[in-house]
Amino acid sequence: MSIDATPTRGQPLSGIKVADFSWFGAGPICAENLATFGATVVRVESEAHLDGLRSVGPFPPGKNTYNVSGYFNNYNAGKLDLTLNLNTPLGKRMAEKLIAWSDIFLTNFTPRIIERWGLLYEELVRLRPDIIAVYQPMQGYDGPHKDFMGFGAVLSPITGYNELCGFPERPPMGIGTNYPDYVINPGHTLVAILAALHHRRKTGHGQRIELAQIESSVAPLAPALMDCTVNGRVETRAGNRLPHAAPHGAFRCRDGEWNGQPEDRWCAIAVFDDAQWWGLVAAMGSPAWAKDERFGSHAGRKAHEDEIDAQISGWTAGRPAEEVMALLQSQGVPAGVVQNARDMLQDEHLKARGYYVYLDHPEAGRTAYDGPPFRLSKTPGVLRSPAPLLGEHNELVCREILGMSDEEIAEALIAQALY
Repeated sequence: MSIDATPTRGQPLSGIKVADFSWFGAGPICAENLATFGATVVRVESEAHLDGLRSVGPFPPGKNTYNVSGYFNNYNAGKLDLTLNLNTPLGKRMAEKLIAWSDIFLTNFTPRIIERWGLLYEELVRLRPDIIAVYQPMQGYDGPHKDFMGFGAVLSPITGYNELCGFPERPPMGIGTNYPDYVINPGHTLVAILAALHHRRKTGHGQRIELAQIESSVAPLAPALMDCTVNGRVETRAGNRLPHAAPHGAFRCRDGEWNGQPEDRWCAIAVFDDAQWWGLVAAMGSPAWAKDERFGSHAGRKAHEDEIDAQISGWTAGRPAEEVMALLQSQGVPAGVVQNARDMLQDEHLKARGYYVYLDHPEAGRTAYDGPPFRLSKTPGVLRSPAPLLGEHNELVCREILGMSDEEIAEALIAQALY
């Protein structure tokens, strides 16, 4: 394999070179999207300070190495992997050569680490004047909290998401995953990079991008912030309910079975208007309780939501979730099975669209990867290769990008710069 042989021709980012000095979620996911649409991305890691995702499951049965984490692999497809120890003088010089080669430098390490390694924008433009340097600090490079550390699990509570998630009689439960890391921050960063590339094409000038993850994460909370600003209301946990819908929730259906064990099955149901309410009543066989005049309006249904929920739960409990969904949808009622991971991999709609991409990894075997998050009609994006092994492309990158000889590579190994 050679750098030039990587099949990226015809992709919108073909020819763009990226030095990915990030880890965990927000940075690597953004860089993977760049790779999917044609960029050559070199993921820089170090055995001295391993990316924590490499040690997090799920793992294939009977395997547990740094190269088989489904978590890590799903976010790093299509990249080259180089191990560099930036705490060594030679490792630092090699990093500088890589950055000089790159169009884009990307990191989500803390400001303290970036300053220690000498990777601030003012230092990078000396290596490449038109570089686009992208920083994803948790709380920015200035302000009283600039040195705070954390990940999505920390951002979710401090930005207010956790206060909104859960049931009012219970403590905040959060959103179950590091949502800012996987959805908001990489998406906002990708848009910023594309804008900077457009600017550089027009002017010849690169620039520094700072995406403070706290600010990126706060942006989708605009409705709650507006409600507080305009109405003086501070939203809090409401379970599965909405003020403008009733009933609105997840209702337990007949239990399923998986590997001989019972499995909870649920269906989400939402009623936003009278027509949907009567559609729900018809789907349930028009039971007498549903004809009570108290339930004839949204205000009445909202006032008696607990009673309605209990009746619906009694109806759904004896039926498969898929049957409940199909029956309600046939009556024009918004409804959907609460799917688990197995359901998603077998989902007939996603399967028909070919969303999941199956790649053969040298250690993890054949596994599913998330496909491109968006499709371009002429250049749809391609996952060219599975996630790399740790240090898999050390020799390739050293030779073809850094221009190092055999003797220089051996020196880097001895000096633990390639580590």
